[in-house]
Amino acid sequence: MCTRVPFRLVLAALATAVALACDDSTTLPASPSATAPLPDGTSALVAGAVPKSSPMAAGHGQRAIMIFDACDPETFNAELGPNTCVRNGGVRFANFIELLTRNRSVGAWHFTPPQAQMNVGDVLVAMNQGGETHTFTEVDEFGGGIVPMLNELSGQTTVAPECNQLAPADFIRAGASTSETEDEEGVEKYQCCIHPWMRMELQVGKH
Repeated sequence: MCTRVPFRLVLAALATAVALACDDSTTLPASPSATAPLPDGTSALVAGAVPKSSPMAAGHGQRAIMIFDACDPETFNAELGPNTCVRNGGVRFANFIELLTRNRSVGAWHFTPPQAQMNVGDVLVAMNQGGETHTFTEVDEFGGGIVPMLNELSGQTTVAPECNQLAPADFIRAGASTSETEDEEGVEKYQCCIHPWMRMELQVGKH
């Protein structure tokens, strides 16, 4: 049996997440159109996005994780405020809530690949190719995020503690990216602290 959540509470919770993402415009990447033209007529991601394969020093590699969603700007922006969604077309907001209620996830909102391998010293880059703001947060264990109604609709009963310690710079706007150098072996877990079903696991081995 599905739990019926008051629609206005869902809207309020999502709006809170959007407000957090926009809280400090001086530390967040600029809001993009998704691409910008280059002199040769091709296009590249703007706001600091890093190409999938760029040369790294001392023989180290790079792994790009893509962040996707399928928000519909007309309906998401109408419900949550201007520039919540900056992509073209997609899943209407009411359908998003319906899918999440039924399936506890919405497949178009995901990280790809969901599993990856790297070596110590390699650079992990998370690139937001969707239309919404997301986080790519390392957690000890997967859990819920910062939007209580999305936690409830996705069946998350325990919030990942790391999601309660976010800084403004942890929010990755559409078209932006974040990166880190892997410095130890082991299995790392990452999730979006807004849409907590968005998850991936990374195996880090010796270089």
